[in-house]
Amino acid sequence: MSKQVVLDVPDGTFSALHSEPAELAREIRLAAAVKWYEMGRLSQAKAAELAGLSRADFIQALAAFGVSACQETTAELAEGLARER
Repeated sequence: MSKQVVLDVPDGTFSALHSEPAELAREIRLAAAVKWYEMGRLSQAKAAELAGLSRADFIQALAAFGVSACQETTAELAEGLARER
């Protein structure tokens, strides 16, 4: 289940970022997921879900953003991996 969020984005943003609306929406979701993960507001699994990525792909995206994939404690990582099996 999901809910839709509608954002008003100035037209100039699309040309400045060389993005179409669907691409910009994906980028915004990914950027929000990475930042909220970095801030500790979302777990890695929930952030990956928000970004629409697998956990492995999200970890690669974190590296591209220069964010450590190890924001969680060892216990939190083990718990999350156990739930995914």
